[in-house]
Amino acid sequence: MLNLLAAFVFACLLFLSKPCARDMRLFLASLCQQLVLSLLGFLAGLRLLGGVSAAGSEAMPLMSSFKRKRAAATVENAEEAAAAAGEPSVLDLPELAIDCILERLPPAELRSMAAVCRSMRERCRGDHLWERHMSAKWGRVLGRAARDEWRAHVASATEPGGAGSASGGGGGKRRRWLAALSCVCPVVSWMRPKADGGKASGPVLDDSIMSWYLSMESGKFWFPAQVYNREHGHVGFMMSCYDAELSYDFHTDSFRARYPPHGRRTVVLEDGVQWDRVRAPPVDTLAHDLHASDCLHELRPGDHIEIQWRRNKDFPYGWWYGVVGHLESCDGNEHFCRCHLSDTVVLEFNQYTLGSRWRQALVNRKDHREEGNEGDGFYGGIRKLRSKDDISKWRQLWPTDILE
Repeated sequence: MLNLLAAFVFACLLFLSKPCARDMRLFLASLCQQLVLSLLGFLAGLRLLGGVSAAGSEAMPLMSSFKRKRAAATVENAEEAAAAAGEPSVLDLPELAIDCILERLPPAELRSMAAVCRSMRERCRGDHLWERHMSAKWGRVLGRAARDEWRAHVASATEPGGAGSASGGGGGKRRRWLAALSCVCPVVSWMRPKADGGKASGPVLDDSIMSWYLSMESGKFWFPAQVYNREHGHVGFMMSCYDAELSYDFHTDSFRARYPPHGRRTVVLEDGVQWDRVRAPPVDTLAHDLHASDCLHELRPGDHIEIQWRRNKDFPYGWWYGVVGHLESCDGNEHFCRCHLSDTVVLEFNQYTLGSRWRQALVNRKDHREEGNEGDGFYGGIRKLRSKDDISKWRQLWPTDILE
């Protein structure tokens, strides 16, 4: 309490002596709030010490004590505060019991627990607590490329001159006087510096899974993924999946997609991309690189495939769904079919009407490279779909009307 009063007086003197009114108003407002909370806690302690309810004090509920400590953000060391007041604390529980409690908390509550005290902050940031939350919410849309992008993002933000490093100007002055006040009052150490005209700077970046989760949740981190039926299901992209950069919009529980420029088109943005239209890239092949097909020798009629296709060589590849069909000379009888022995593989795209130039494509089984022309586009690498979930996903996306 005395520390808070000293910090309040010191802040008022600083406010009168220097032209930093906006920052000091924010600080004074926070400090006043902490003074009120501390005063209420002090009065509650006097009431308990006065023996208003001896039986009640002996059986004080554990969660009631925990809530008071959570509200008092100025207490940097909750263990000492609890011991001084003679009150039970969550930290009095065995280590295993505390871990069991933390493992059952949802991400929002786990983040709040990290603000209780120094000890809880270290416990709640453990990767083992956040791995399950990360996998449950983001695992389906994050692949190896997204993990590599996150590592690069953290490295660029923490290196000198990066997004997460200190900068000069007014920000430096604010950090200096906040550091001076933190010697008097611990609450200052919890105050986060502002950036971008006074807006909150967001989660602190480090290489922890908690930091990655919160950066995903806030939408500040753009990650590579793939989007089915891009641009709101434009007819020219039905039954395809294209690379994009995505960020999460927590207001709508959907994604923003940013498609790279190609040909004469600039960057294309799409809002409101639902979860069922997003997937992690199934292979590590970049959008402009030819995928090395490793399944051509085993393809048989009826197999489900995805094949790279692009309009011209300035465009990136997208993955298009199709099935392996029979040769024209084959009647389709499974007992007499020898299509799997031919060097030519027939690929059918049955979402297009009969007679459409997009309905069928032929590729060479033994020496397949990129094949095609400027009129019909270029067909690239092929991957066989082996998972029933992958095949079911494409069937869910099947258009209501046959495409021309």
